[in-house]
Order: sequence, then structure tokens, then C-alpha cells
Amino acid sequence: MNARVLLSAGALLVVAWIAGRAIRTARYKLRDKVVFISGGSRGLGLVLARHVCARGGSVALIARDHEELARAKADLTARGGKVLTVECDLSDRDQIQAAIRKVIDHFDRIDILINNAGIIEVGPLNHMTREDYDRAMRLHFWAPYELISQILPEMRLWGGGRIVNISSFGGKVAAPHFAPYSASKFALTGFSDAIRTELARDNIQVTTVAPGLMRTGSHVKAKFKGNHDAEFAWFSASAGAPLISMDADRAARKIIAAFRRGQPSLTLTFAARGAIAGNALFPNLTGYAMKIVNWFLPAAADEDGEQSRAGSELPRLTPEWMTRLADRATKENNEDATPSVNR
Repeated sequence: MNARVLLSAGALLVVAWIAGRAIRTARYKLRDKVVFISGGSRGLGLVLARHVCARGGSVALIARDHEELARAKADLTARGGKVLTVECDLSDRDQIQAAIRKVIDHFDRIDILINNAGIIEVGPLNHMTREDYDRAMRLHFWAPYELISQILPEMRLWGGGRIVNISSFGGKVAAPHFAPYSASKFALTGFSDAIRTELARDNIQVTTVAPGLMRTGSHVKAKFKGNHDAEFAWFSASAGAPLISMDADRAARKIIAAFRRGQPSLTLTFAARGAIAGNALFPNLTGYAMKIVNWFLPAAADEDGEQSRAGSELPRLTPEWMTRLADRATKENNEDATPSVNR
């Protein structure tokens, strides 16, 4: 009898929890909201913008590349979206301030800030320099810090808002050949989690997103050091693997649902959740596992390995069938100079 009562009580709690999440999501509509997306011209940022526009929101896309921004705007306006594009170097504080002012002058406010801009540089520790760490920190930590610091006073005046920080699985579990990336994403994760509770009193909800591998098509934009061809081969194969990577469209839907209900944290992909949980419960075992993984990665190269090269510049050593899904995402999400976007 007691066991039956406990099971019934547990079931009611689960139902109440699910209902509460659904109600919070339904309450926060995207219609007529203004969403500021850094790195919004391609990849996950562009996919998020499509979903916002489909729900009646307006988007401000912030990026450096004029042509990418133009293609992204054409993509979104063809779908009926309200779009403003702003060229901005996110490593420049003055340009960030000017971009924010331009968006507010155009839309009158910013309801949601999505810190999405990012770079990936892959390679052995021996080839990484202080400049690599500095570049990663400027884009992954200092740019979100500046955007949040400058938009916060405005959000407080408007009575609240949403901040979404796209960190990474690599910001919770450090992986070999990603040292600058992991260090900067750990910083963003810590900052995002730290400000969450303090900003809640201002009705500003902060969501920290830790994606695993996603099929955004960004593998061609990633930078590689060391044995360039071999590094790109394993990375591109992983980026397109269906069992360990997630479709960008599905990832965007989950991210939007999470920040609409004010969810504090979101981890994407089963593999990433498993690795993060394993690291929390068994950190030593995870450490040993990462050492084993490193044995299978390419070794450091000669002096030529110091150069950083984009994936689009490198030959394809991986069979086409292994990268088909990732390559398709490249065309769909404006990562290619001549995209063929599905309408």
C-alpha cells in the first residue's frame, strides 16, 4: 500500500513538473520580440533566427562578414522575417556598443540576447600559441561579457528579458586538441552560471547551453593546426556522425523551448550528457579515457603545423558518405559561399 502511494505521488510530481514546463513555455511568446543574435549570419545562429522569424519575432544578426550577412538577410526575408543586419567585430568594444545602439534605434528594444558567435581551432597543444588563447577568450568570453554588460541596463528598464549563452560540451569536459576552445568555453560557462541567480531578481532569465557535436556545417569554417589534413579528417567525420551529432534544426528548437521557459541549463546530445555526467561522477575515469582518446589523435607536425588553416582549404581524406550530413548542413546554413538553402 505504501509503495503504491509513493508511486502515485511520484507520478503526480512528474506530471506537475511537465505541465509547469509547458505552461512557462506557452506564456513566453516570441511574437513581436526582438532577438539579438551574435554570429547570426550562418550556422546555428542562422537556424535560430529562422525559428524566431517563423514565430513572429524580429532578429538582429551581428557578424563581421558583409556577404554572409546579406545572404542571411535574403534567406530570412524570403521566409517573411523582420531582419536587421549589423557588421561588427566582436573583439572591438566600441563596435559592440555601436551595434547595440543601432539595434535599439531600429527596433526600440532588445528582448532576448543570444551569445552564439564562436570559433573552433583544432590541433595539438604544441602548436597552440598565446594568440590562439587570446582570440578564443575575446570571442567566447569577453564579447558575451561586453554584450551582457551593455544590454543589461536596457533590459532592466524594459522590465526583464532573456539571455542565452551558447557555451559547449567542451566548456564542461576538456578534450584534447581543443585547449584554447575549452579554456574559453569553461570561462563562458562559469560566467553564465554565476550571473543567473543575480539577474533573476530583475526578471532576466539566463540559460546556459552546452551543445555537443551539431550538424551546422561549420566544420569547413573551423581552423586546424598540426597535421592539418588528418585533423580535418577526424573532425569532419565526427561533425557529421548521426549517432553522436545533432541536427542543427532540432538543436535550435530545443534551445528556443529552453529559454522560453527560463530553463537555467541545457545540454544537447545524448553523448554530451553522458560525458558530462560521467566527468562529474567519475572525474578520474574520464581523465584516463581522455588520455586514451588522445593516443588516437594526430601527433604534432613540423613547423608547417604552426599555420592555421580553414577546413574549406584542406583536401578531403574522409569518405564522402561519412561527411554527407555535415556537408548538406554547410549548404543549408550559409557556411558555403554558394549555398543552396531549402525553403
